[in-house]
Amino acid sequence: MPSLLRHLRHATASLSPGYFSMVMATGIMSIAAHLLGVPVLAKALLALNWLLFIVIGALALAHLVWHPRRVRDDLFNHLNAPGFFTFVAACGVLGSQSLLIGGDLRVAATLGTVGLLAWIGFTYTIFTVLTVKQEKPELARGINGGWLLAVVATQSMAVLAALIAPAVGQPLRMELNFFALSMWLWGGMLYIWMMSLIFYRYTFFTFSPADLSPPYWINMGAMAISTLAGSLLILNAPHAPFLHSMLPFLKGFTVFYWATGTWWIPMLVVLAIWRHGVRRFPFTYDPMYWGAVFPLGMYAASTHRMIDALQLPFLARLPQAMFAIGMAAWALLFAGQLRALYRQWRTAEN
Repeated sequence: MPSLLRHLRHATASLSPGYFSMVMATGIMSIAAHLLGVPVLAKALLALNWLLFIVIGALALAHLVWHPRRVRDDLFNHLNAPGFFTFVAACGVLGSQSLLIGGDLRVAATLGTVGLLAWIGFTYTIFTVLTVKQEKPELARGINGGWLLAVVATQSMAVLAALIAPAVGQPLRMELNFFALSMWLWGGMLYIWMMSLIFYRYTFFTFSPADLSPPYWINMGAMAISTLAGSLLILNAPHAPFLHSMLPFLKGFTVFYWATGTWWIPMLVVLAIWRHGVRRFPFTYDPMYWGAVFPLGMYAASTHRMIDALQLPFLARLPQAMFAIGMAAWALLFAGQLRALYRQWRTAEN
């Protein structure tokens, strides 16, 4: 047992704050399966996702207890700090998953509360620390697509609130819809701020294959979850008069978010071909690739909801195709994760 604890302590030393992206990816693939009529897969991924959430949560707590200095260093690091927002998004996605598939309102509300408290703590801690710290990296070395996890976390709270709202009575229903609307708008504004910097870094600084890390897929994922939140607000409009009065605005911005996310897909594919095909950058398993699976599943789920909200049946095959691609990517990464764990176990035995 002592040797096992030593190995576990050593293994958690390098635990990334963004590891909850695995929960995000698994959860959204489960929700997409549910929406597209694959209930067995949706329920299986729900059970698996609870296991992942508990295990990764326990490892994150162990990392905090055993390596508090590394946690502090990550909070002060421009590239690593946004990874903490994956916990918020994981709470939001798992809460949505538990409500839609498990039918458990109390669990969804509990996860939403935990996620909101974490969102408040991380938002004002991370951005305050990155603002007041004395030594800061240049833009080219200090920002990547991972910063948009703050947008994803914000919109995950909007999505969960919009899903809970129809299941509760007034006046709480009105308050939850207003909260969802406020978070949706703030997430959109945050995306505009951050995407301006990221696009500027893209086009005016030297870009190497190593710079194109998996979190850049969040460029699209942040817009996809914004589309999902907007679609849910449109569907909630009959139960909230103030939303009904804003329908043209809600519909316009929802399509705006969807179109922006759709624009990113070919761009990201071309850049991936350039990275691995032209520049021969090696493709090896990296836990951060879960941040690339999440946008695929979110695009499928958000497009499906937008079709319902805006009556766009001609898009019906799009979420099905993206879901198939996302599940293939999820299966590939899950196999890679199991293989990585097996190698670590064999190394510990020797």
